Amino acid sequence: MPSKKSKLKKKSRKPSGKTTTIKEIQASFRPKLKICVSGAAAGECVRFGKDKAYDVGKAIAEQGAIIVTGATKGIPTHAAKGAKEAGGFSIGFSPAATEAEHLRSYRLPMEYLDMVVFTGFNYAGRNLLLTRASDAVITVCGRIGTLNEFTVAFEDNKVQGVLLGSGGITTEIEHILNVAKRGFGKVIFDTDPERLVRKVVKAIKREKREEKLAMNRKNHNRNKR
Repeated sequence: MPSKKSKLKKKSRKPSGKTTTIKEIQASFRPKLKICVSGAAAGECVRFGKDKAYDVGKAIAEQGAIIVTGATKGIPTHAAKGAKEAGGFSIGFSPAATEAEHLRSYRLPMEYLDMVVFTGFNYAGRNLLLTRASDAVITVCGRIGTLNEFTVAFEDNKVQGVLLGSGGITTEIEHILNVAKRGFGKVIFDTDPERLVRKVVKAIKREKREEKLAMNRKNHNRNKR
């Protein structure tokens, strides 16, 4: 009579098919680009720029990227709406610490957001986290908060797009950069929402390729030592 041990051996089988290694999984993983849309929550900008914001959001989704906003009203909501209606994914960074605070204290919307990050750092802290979490920032008609997001992203040397003709602070950014005498960094200007998004995506991808090549060279040199 066969022992328990031999029975167990007969039951165990080798896994069928090809085994996928962790390195192969990492090589095949392609994280989506995250593009922040920055713009006014209220005022004349919203009436004037909402359709352009919608088109920017739509173009971001069509490029296969994730839209990131400040989880607020106005331009960001219209951009998120454009992305969602084009089948995209939307992330909002809230100044509030909780959903209840977001809705009751700040009175901000949840529409067109698939995910909300409750930062708890008010607007200034939210702006920093929002831009840091994004691969690029696109500025549509905005006011002082939008300018803050632009300058934070500029200091971080982010790829940025400015939609000319959308009004608000977008009419002053080129002048501000000239006065500041810091160059134009990675800022891209265009009047067409779809074309601007394409240019921004192309710039992000080029930057990521260059970063990868630099990392490979660094690893190669380290291995030669």
